[in-house]
Amino acid sequence: MRKLILGAALVAASVFGMAVQAEPIEAGKQYVELANPVPVSKPGKIEVVELFWYGCPHCYQFESTINPWIKQLPDDVNFIRIPAMFGGLWNVHGQLFVTLESMKVEDQVHSAVFAAIHKEGKKLATPEEMAEFLATLGVDKDTFLKTYNSFGVKSQIEKDKKLAMAYQISGVPTLIVNGKYRFDITSAGGPTQALDVADQLIAKERAAK
Repeated sequence: MRKLILGAALVAASVFGMAVQAEPIEAGKQYVELANPVPVSKPGKIEVVELFWYGCPHCYQFESTINPWIKQLPDDVNFIRIPAMFGGLWNVHGQLFVTLESMKVEDQVHSAVFAAIHKEGKKLATPEEMAEFLATLGVDKDTFLKTYNSFGVKSQIEKDKKLAMAYQISGVPTLIVNGKYRFDITSAGGPTQALDVADQLIAKERAAK
């Protein structure tokens, strides 16, 4: 009898668990709908933005989850990374990222920069230290230093700062879908769940076209 009761309880718990897992996402729970939507960079495409900081351990851990997801995104989705800059080392690393993007080498060295900070203990707190490290990955030192201090990079930094303010972020990693919906790992319930929220919001925006 006890076994029957226990079995029934386990089945009920399993069904309840599946029901919770299948529950649709809601504004105010898993994500926030922005009062003032932010224009996307490529009109006609569904935009997903990840705001991050190279020094953030949660962002580093999220890499192994989000990178495979990025690779399988359909053609109508445009994924963008934006560095969050709250001052100090955040801004220094933000300028590093924008420089790498400007040089079109971000895809090749992004993961290595994360690993250098979190696995090798490098601070990458000065342009010179960055240049020395990046040279080991095949990035020309002089070109990096010249680009790091360029007008184009500084202009992009100001744009990125304004976007972060418009998204009203308070921490990282944070995801924004189509300039309308903001959420993070905590609100979504975990790294994998965050991407499930992103998928559902992408589908929502696709259906609204």
